[in-house]
Amino acid sequence: MRLYTLLLFICGLAAAIHAEINISGKVTDTESQPVEFASVRVAGTTIGANTDEKGAYKLSVSDRDTLVLIYACIGYEEVKRTLVKPSGNLTINVRLQTRSNELEGVTVTEIRRQTGTMQTMTVSDYRLAADASGGNVESLLATMPGVSSSNELSSQYSVRGGTFDENSVYINGIEVYRPLMISSGQQEGLSIVNQDLVGDIAFSTGGFGAQYADKMSSALDITYRQPEAFEGSLGLSLMGGSLSIGQSSRHFSQLHGIRYKRNNSLLSSMETKGEYDPTFFDYQTNLVWKMSNKWQMSFLGNIAVNDYKFTPTTRNTSFGTADDVKQFKVYFDGHEKDKFETFFGAYTLSYTPTKNTALTFLASGFITNELVAYDISGEYWLDQAGTSGEGAIGGELGVGRYHEHARNRLKSTVLDFGLRGKTMAGKNTWAYGVSLKRESVMERTREWERRDSAGFSLPFDPDALKVIYNLQSNQDLSSTRIHAFVEDNIRINGSAGYFNIAAGLRTSYWSFNKEWLISPRASVGFVPERNNNWTFRFATGLYYQSPFFKEFRMMELDNDGNTFVKLNKDIKSQRSLQFILGADYTFRAFSRPFKLSGEAYYKALGNLVPYEIENLKIVYSGQNETSGYAMGLDFKLFGQFVPGSDSWISFSLMKTQENINGVKVPRPNDRRYSLAVFFTDYFPKLPRLKFSLRGILNDGLPTTAPRTSRDKGYFRTPAYKRVDIGLMYGLLLPPKDGESRSGFFRHFKSIWLGLDVFNLLDISNVSSYYWVTDVNEIQYAVPNYLTRRQFNVRLSIDF
Repeated sequence: MRLYTLLLFICGLAAAIHAEINISGKVTDTESQPVEFASVRVAGTTIGANTDEKGAYKLSVSDRDTLVLIYACIGYEEVKRTLVKPSGNLTINVRLQTRSNELEGVTVTEIRRQTGTMQTMTVSDYRLAADASGGNVESLLATMPGVSSSNELSSQYSVRGGTFDENSVYINGIEVYRPLMISSGQQEGLSIVNQDLVGDIAFSTGGFGAQYADKMSSALDITYRQPEAFEGSLGLSLMGGSLSIGQSSRHFSQLHGIRYKRNNSLLSSMETKGEYDPTFFDYQTNLVWKMSNKWQMSFLGNIAVNDYKFTPTTRNTSFGTADDVKQFKVYFDGHEKDKFETFFGAYTLSYTPTKNTALTFLASGFITNELVAYDISGEYWLDQAGTSGEGAIGGELGVGRYHEHARNRLKSTVLDFGLRGKTMAGKNTWAYGVSLKRESVMERTREWERRDSAGFSLPFDPDALKVIYNLQSNQDLSSTRIHAFVEDNIRINGSAGYFNIAAGLRTSYWSFNKEWLISPRASVGFVPERNNNWTFRFATGLYYQSPFFKEFRMMELDNDGNTFVKLNKDIKSQRSLQFILGADYTFRAFSRPFKLSGEAYYKALGNLVPYEIENLKIVYSGQNETSGYAMGLDFKLFGQFVPGSDSWISFSLMKTQENINGVKVPRPNDRRYSLAVFFTDYFPKLPRLKFSLRGILNDGLPTTAPRTSRDKGYFRTPAYKRVDIGLMYGLLLPPKDGESRSGFFRHFKSIWLGLDVFNLLDISNVSSYYWVTDVNEIQYAVPNYLTRRQFNVRLSIDF
């Protein structure tokens, strides 16, 4: 009996010794955003953990009567939680309050640090800023270092010398696509991202992880928010409007957004006069159903219809220098009618079998139906505008006619099925996934241009009437892509400091060219213990640009001189070996927080497909013909120059080069310098009045005559210079903590009325050139200018 009692005592003691309490949860800030790199530790012990990029943490501790958990992070107030007689598995979610200083009634908060390759941003302040595109996310990106855009009508952007096609965009973890046949900002209309629905933004200009697609330049990861209650917003302006409505219950949340845009008033400021009739419509929805604690289903949907109609009448352009001014006048006949329809839907089914593992099944479909049709003829005169200087004589340089015709149609379908997962094991977080993608493209293109100069059709042939340019394409393509990736992320908090290490591998296969790709990627972030104001980062990887339809279309000539399109089955993926070294330094000046960031990068480029840019149209050679490099420095000063308002200044230096036919030339998106400013201010005596300024200065791009390449000669367009300003007056400000409203206005959060001035300095920026040949067969590049100064009135309501 004594032996039996002794055994029971030993077993009980062993059970008590080995009993563990498993604690997990999520740490967020006051805006319900995840707090990364927050420490969670057990008071009086060395047991602790750090939160990941989602704010999640987990730790285990032996059984005890009382536990005190301490939650801390730089820039936030410390929080303590006391647990009395805890047992089993516990979930504790904590919300941290930002550490703040009061300056005359204005709250100044700390700045979140970046230890990975993805930087986080918020659109809350930018929604009220002056922006010709309506405050879309891409315009916000264009003010970041290393990112440039020189067309206020477009949402497309270039990152560190790359093309628009080298940027991957994700919404809720699903890769999304843009129309393929857009050639100018007038046609584009609305961004694919609805800024009214955005919750989180993560963006990388290079060195991004293995979970992101085979693109060489950047990754944009958008997460649409899930409303916590009934909410909505309404925006109205002279260019259109938007409406978003959200609602949430215990198990179901829904968010809907509608946008409508008619920017004919903005287009009317361009030099080509006529009847602009653009209509852009977009509807998006994000539905989430929480079936249980372990199962969740969601749906992301998008319908976009861009309808662009244009009937030009006249154009009058002056160009040249002060000593050599030329005048280009055109009278038009005809019209253009373009239509871009896109439909997108994605289902995700998430399963969380344990607190350490989450699995997600994804199924998505994308359909685009695009039509570009125009028949436009014109009679033009090219004159020397007056005289300048002794002996200078003005007069007619050229007169002619031209006729442009196009009937281009493209239909594309992309179906994507995938499985992704994430598993936490100790200090390691494993991410992995596999996907199967089926693509089909149907293209029917027929376009030509006839040009008559000084009474002769070009090219001149006394025996036949010929056109100066023609193109025909009749293509049907179906192919399959397979992708897989695995990545490990480990966070180590040691005596030297905090390390965030990520390493992954991505592989893919494409049935069209039978090509296998293997893409290793790695990054390290370090915060030294001795001076945690510093953050250092290094990233490297071998990135590929898996070609899509436009990139392997080759132009070939038949025996009659006609141009037709042939798909290059020997195409290979373009390659970029990247090295990125960066650092951030956070400091306080004038009792306000600031962060100075800098990155140096070098990209060794191989298997390049040369291309030329005309406005937004990218014309690829369709063959892997060149190699080159891109290198540069990016700087950004971010902070609250004015208490309570985020602002920043970005500055970049860059050099790119590629070898075309033995000639070293800059790449088409080579911007040697760029400067961007986003500044917000308020008036102390009028706290309801806010001021915003967005300024861009970009170096001009290398350009050349149509249907030729830079190795035969090029010149640079003038620098792109633009300043937009806005004034917003708060008719109704958001309620303060503890404040309540009564009556009709209790249903509203805020109401703002604003006035914008686009292109404040009324600068004529060049988007592209129209080439004219005179009687002596001398070519003149007549600039196509973008929009001039324009005023806009808008109303923004949150409820």
